Amino acid sequence: MTRTVKREITEQRKKTIPYFDYSLVAILICLVCFGLVMLYSTSAYSSMKITGQKSSIFYLKKQIIFCLAGFFVMWFICRFIDYHWYIKRAKLLYWVSIILMALVQSPIGKGAKGAKRWIMLPGIGQFQPSEVAKIAVILFIPVVICKLGKKINTKEGFIHVMVWGLLSAACVYFLTDNLSTAIIVMGISIIMIFIVHRKTKIFFVAAGGGLAAILVGVKILGMVLTTSKSFRMRRVLVWLNPENYASEGGYQIMQALYAIGSGGFFGKGLGNSAQKTIIPEVQNDMILSIICEELGVFGAILVLTLFGLLLYRLLFIAQNAPDLYGSLIVTGIFAHMALQVFLNVGVVTNLIPTTGITLPFISYGGTAILFLSIEMGIALSVSKQIKIEQ
Repeated sequence: MTRTVKREITEQRKKTIPYFDYSLVAILICLVCFGLVMLYSTSAYSSMKITGQKSSIFYLKKQIIFCLAGFFVMWFICRFIDYHWYIKRAKLLYWVSIILMALVQSPIGKGAKGAKRWIMLPGIGQFQPSEVAKIAVILFIPVVICKLGKKINTKEGFIHVMVWGLLSAACVYFLTDNLSTAIIVMGISIIMIFIVHRKTKIFFVAAGGGLAAILVGVKILGMVLTTSKSFRMRRVLVWLNPENYASEGGYQIMQALYAIGSGGFFGKGLGNSAQKTIIPEVQNDMILSIICEELGVFGAILVLTLFGLLLYRLLFIAQNAPDLYGSLIVTGIFAHMALQVFLNVGVVTNLIPTTGITLPFISYGGTAILFLSIEMGIALSVSKQIKIEQ
């Protein structure tokens, strides 16, 4: 009798095979390679200018080094670090990120173009502590949610999680003067709470009410104010009437819009952009405008399709993760990528005021590439533990 039961249980138990998301890796390789091609096309003129006509690959060279380092970091994290390892260390990372942001206000803090957002550490160099804050929130908020369990659906549980997210976002804003990253950090926290919370209707109502209030407030400010010493208020004024400020704060966005408009559907051809010679810091947050000018709407669709596929793979991993913690950290990575792409596209097309957010894996920036690679390594380490039924 016992042998019969055991045999039946064995027959009923479906065989499983280990899984690894090679599709995500392939999409990442496509994004990075496309980004390197467009970075060279976009930054060749600036490179010649900055090096005194000696080299057209100044930015490309540095970006390739960081991309290779990023893929190595991603492979190492995926191969050797089980994502459960972060559970006991996530809170420490959270506080470390806040300490690093506080150091921005110390003598080792570095400023550029009116913003002080970087620190210089021996052996590491210059980087933005706010990038660490994103990963810290992605890893720590799920720990808080998992410990709360069903209490997350209570008012006290909701407030408890929101306080941690709000504290990190406030530190990003007040210590590094980076509103856009603070919005992303807070957005990541809210999206993770939304995923596990039983009552979702309240989130939609709050989001709709908040959006309506912002739009009304901005419209009123646009009618009342014509000048302001606050650079954020000036960005709002530029956003509402870029033509009126074309010689001042609206110069960059106006030139970006010209680039997008002149590209047509198939663009002028790779390397044939004219606007890249006059748009300031075009290889950073405005690189999408040059993609539109050289490759047209087709090029923009291609980029957005790649990001859509990337988000789809992250969503697949989050849905099939072996536990809640794995699912939530990949959800946090998904939220970060989605918010950053949305904000960058919104800025370039003047749908929202300028924020200084770069396009992931496409824009120039070594620190951003390394930290994005860390996130992808964590996502792949979760995917490695998914079991697929045969």
